[in-house]
Amino acid sequence: MPPPVKLAIIGGGPSAFYVASRLLSLLPLGDPMSPPLRVHMYDRLWAPHGLVRYGVAPDHPEVKNCTNKFDATATDPRFRFFGNVNVGNTALHSIPHALPLPLPSILKNYSHLLFATGCTLPTLHPAIPPSVYCIPALSLVHWYTRHPSQPPPPALDKISHVTLIGNGNVSLDIARILLTSPSVLRHYDVPEHVLEVLSRSTVKHVSIVGRRGPLEAAFTTKELREMINLPEASMVPIEPSLLTPPPGVTPTRQQRRTFELLQKGSKNPPGSTPKTWELHFYRSPTSLTPPSTASASDMANLTLAHTRLDPTTSRAVPTGETSTLPTSLVVTSLGFHADPETTFFDPVLSHLRSSAGRITSTEGLPLKNVYASGWAANGAKGVLASTMMDAYAVSDTIISDIVPPTDGVKINSTPSVLGTGTASDELLNPRPDLDALPAEIVHGIKDGMVTQYSDWTAVSAEEVRRGETLGKERERLGWEEAQPFLALSRVRS
Repeated sequence: MPPPVKLAIIGGGPSAFYVASRLLSLLPLGDPMSPPLRVHMYDRLWAPHGLVRYGVAPDHPEVKNCTNKFDATATDPRFRFFGNVNVGNTALHSIPHALPLPLPSILKNYSHLLFATGCTLPTLHPAIPPSVYCIPALSLVHWYTRHPSQPPPPALDKISHVTLIGNGNVSLDIARILLTSPSVLRHYDVPEHVLEVLSRSTVKHVSIVGRRGPLEAAFTTKELREMINLPEASMVPIEPSLLTPPPGVTPTRQQRRTFELLQKGSKNPPGSTPKTWELHFYRSPTSLTPPSTASASDMANLTLAHTRLDPTTSRAVPTGETSTLPTSLVVTSLGFHADPETTFFDPVLSHLRSSAGRITSTEGLPLKNVYASGWAANGAKGVLASTMMDAYAVSDTIISDIVPPTDGVKINSTPSVLGTGTASDELLNPRPDLDALPAEIVHGIKDGMVTQYSDWTAVSAEEVRRGETLGKERERLGWEEAQPFLALSRVRS
């Protein structure tokens, strides 16, 4: 029988849970051929599920169905979840109330380690840095999903025109939220304090800017169709010449459907609705000039370079022309990257150094029993289905190391990349106590600062109960409400 395996997973999003689920199912409890196994998951957020809870648009409840599988995974007695724990990362972007846990505490308590930390920071536009008039899309998403980072609410009652830079699904999510009546959103997983701000919104128009054309648009057909069918908004018609494929280009099936939807236009005729939205193709921001006065009605001026596609590289290049778009607020939605303070971060890749699911040294050699999955390993790309497939592949890699492979994979066990200065042959503990926890976690659980999956189950049930009284999917709790609720629940139990 292989030696015991004690895996620490850093991160509590879909990739982390898919890896845990597959390992626990392929190494079933009670199987004499399976090694003794423990899977402990650590997340800096107090609630599990990562982007499924704090990234999916609230009016897309069907996307969250994967949490049923995650709940089932958590019932395995070999699995434990520890939330509100910030492992090895002291960046300013950390959650203020999260318990710090040094990475060496993980290394000495576990035989295997998986980073599933995702890409938690927004990519900013170099020409328009954050300001009163420019914020990253992640701030809005975290606001309407009640993320523990608690970004401030946008001043929607003082603006009329929002411009989104980037035409991916996140941009369309935000545009849809801004252009949908709170009476419709009220039935979904939208917190009451968010609905209150949206009810006072004076936003009338949303511009969505992309540096390339309709063929290269990053949004999905589903998201575009939802925008076109908005009940209280209409789309500004697109110049017909932009909706004709270039000579010699054969659009894919999805591109054809996108063209058809854009040619057809929105369900509501232009000019028939109080709110409107517009897609600006072949435009790239170059500067943002604040208004000359402090009047709330004055707008900033966003300068846009006109672009075209370089036929050899398909990159957007400037034509030399520019135009100005007056706007109240610019929201940049240009993707995400991993936290540079995360161990093994590669500044060139903007995510962790890895190859085929294994964390690598600066020389490119795989480190023994150290892995990465999901966005942490591959960058911010893909959907839940691709995340699941990647996680399953990484799980198979972990299992191949539990049962030594025969393919001659070279493993580098030198821990010097961590800067430990030790000469040990092992980065992790080859024979840890299977049920022991780091001392910091033991104290954190006792102090009520560290959450476990049973805590989440209780909070989730309470959120659903509160939601039912309000006629909605759930009413989310923030940490400031969850902590006293859990303290009372523990006393009662």
